[in-house]
Amino acid sequence: MAKDPHTPQEEELANSTHAAEVEGEDAPATQGEEVVAEQEATHEAQVEDEGIVEDPEMLMATRVEELEQDLAEAKDQLLRTAAEAQNVRRRAEAEAEKARKFALEKFIKEMLPVVDSLEKALESMGSDASEAHREGVSMTLKMQLDVLGKFGVEVLEPQGEPFDPQLHEAMAMVPNPAVDPNTVIDVMQKGYVLNGRLVRPAMVVVSQAAG
Repeated sequence: MAKDPHTPQEEELANSTHAAEVEGEDAPATQGEEVVAEQEATHEAQVEDEGIVEDPEMLMATRVEELEQDLAEAKDQLLRTAAEAQNVRRRAEAEAEKARKFALEKFIKEMLPVVDSLEKALESMGSDASEAHREGVSMTLKMQLDVLGKFGVEVLEPQGEPFDPQLHEAMAMVPNPAVDPNTVIDVMQKGYVLNGRLVRPAMVVVSQAAG
């Protein structure tokens, strides 16, 4: 009688070997499918991300926003530059006008003693002075004052006016009940103003309260 090669132990061993071989053949295919599926998912994610970044409409909107911001900044800078240029022009015009108005200030100051001398000469003329002499001095004084007036010079002769320390220089304080205190009761020397700027204050005597 021949020996049966397929004992239960041998049959179980053979079955286990066959199963392992079958599993070994199927495993690489299953693992490969998983790798392919993972790669496809990664690729789809990359494509999706790249599609968002490279969307033409979004790129255009972003570029338009950047250009609008650049334009707004350029306009703001232009307005600032224009405003600064206008301020510089106004300051230059103001300085030029100021220089024009007061360019003769030094000359006016030099002329005032001449006017003072003519006034004193006219006041000191006695009865023995000829009318022609008196008239000549008077006309010369008038011409001097007219010329000064053409260049914006005004005379300060504050007789009877309230004392103003910005325009007048008090030489003396004298009690005088006939007028209000702090009133100019005598002008010792006239003052002069050039286009609103004091050139020389009026030298005056001011009243004060009695006793």
